[in-house]
Amino acid sequence: PSIISETPEEDKKKVELGKKVTLLRGISIIVGIIIGAGIFISPKGILKNSGSVGMSLVVWIACGVLSLFGALSYAELGTCIKKSGGHYTYMLEAFGPQMAFVRLWIELIAIRPAAMAVISLAFGQYILEPLFMPCDIPPLAVKLATAIGLTSVLYLNSMSVTWTARIQIFLTCSKLLALAVIIVPGMYQLFKGETKNFENAFDVSAIKLSEIPLAFYSGMYAYSGWFYLNFVTEEVENVERTVPLAIFISMAIVTTCYVLTNVAYYTVMSAEELLDSQAVAVTFAEKMLGKFSIAVPVFVALSCYGSMNGGVFALSRMFYVASREGHLPRVLSMVHIRRHTPLAAVLTLYPLTMLQLFVGDIYNLLNFMSFLRWLFIGLVVLGLIYLRFTKPDLPRPFKVPLFFPVVFCITCFLMVFLSLYADPVNTGIGCGICLTSIPAYFMFIYFENRPKWLQQILGRTLQIILMVVPPEK
Repeated sequence: PSIISETPEEDKKKVELGKKVTLLRGISIIVGIIIGAGIFISPKGILKNSGSVGMSLVVWIACGVLSLFGALSYAELGTCIKKSGGHYTYMLEAFGPQMAFVRLWIELIAIRPAAMAVISLAFGQYILEPLFMPCDIPPLAVKLATAIGLTSVLYLNSMSVTWTARIQIFLTCSKLLALAVIIVPGMYQLFKGETKNFENAFDVSAIKLSEIPLAFYSGMYAYSGWFYLNFVTEEVENVERTVPLAIFISMAIVTTCYVLTNVAYYTVMSAEELLDSQAVAVTFAEKMLGKFSIAVPVFVALSCYGSMNGGVFALSRMFYVASREGHLPRVLSMVHIRRHTPLAAVLTLYPLTMLQLFVGDIYNLLNFMSFLRWLFIGLVVLGLIYLRFTKPDLPRPFKVPLFFPVVFCITCFLMVFLSLYADPVNTGIGCGICLTSIPAYFMFIYFENRPKWLQQILGRTLQIILMVVPPEK
């Protein structure tokens, strides 16, 4: 029997998704997804575009504050619209089914498979690095390790919500330990007086105002992931308290860790050395930790695995809710009869991600989609402002000052404009992919003359194979 199988008592429970996300698990989901491979490998994009050490630290702090504004706006949405599904659900409530379907479509066919493939490839690369060091890792070996890692994440999410959450807590603690391995020696160096790299930290001669928005773009991407707890709202204990508290604590932890980690880097490396490094954390470890630096790739791999695990856990709930609303096949809103997991929804991304992994040009696709991501997040927060005026009587147990969503919306739309200006070709292709949602909506949702007998046969077959049933009311 599986070591993560549910107990007989759980087998007898009502078939539904239970409220198993506590405050600690909520924090582990947010922190575990935000802190991916980036902070360990390459914070140099911010340094390059900000022009100086001091400005780069200001950008890290500013992006943390702006992300907190967006996260607290989502906390308000999560406590007044107590449905899982995140972006999709809020678009549905504010702007109707057509806009919600557009968001769902681009998430399903492009953004999520590509993003999941990228973080999974980073896992495959770094988990194998200690075995092949100092030689290059064969590309096929990386893809096989990636496929195994991704399959194990999907298996875990299919088997048990409880164990998925427990392992997420362990992986989040591993990430924070990895950051501590960088921060503690860095702070020691700082207190010893190693401050030469901070001299003239705000040298304005190298700062180009035209490049500062690019630094913010990189920073906001590094903080992205604060919205994932809203994907599992229906499974959160005491939503009114847990969601805002988990979001605030998580953002405080991540911002503090990001800023201190960058300060630690600069105690050992000059700006020039950091810009020349291919993997900043590895370079830092080689300078400070000697032979222990071999552990850094393992920490990075665990960090990527945590992002994969949290991402699958959260995103499956969006497909679960979209199915319940009639925008995806009905079988995706069914629950495994014994495991009480949304098995079909968990498996949805698997084939498309594997396809991207072995045949797709993943990084180009991410470039196409980066502006769409911020466009729709901006629209969701705009939806919060819209609901304030159209539904003033909606219960709001947690309410943010209107200043927060307004500033965050402006930031998102500025980043969208920057994408259009800086890379019109890739942005145009992304718009083209987005427009495919229009015929898809009419084909799959609007017209009701689809052969229902075929849908019933396929749905019933999948239901029997996957052993899933509609959740009990």
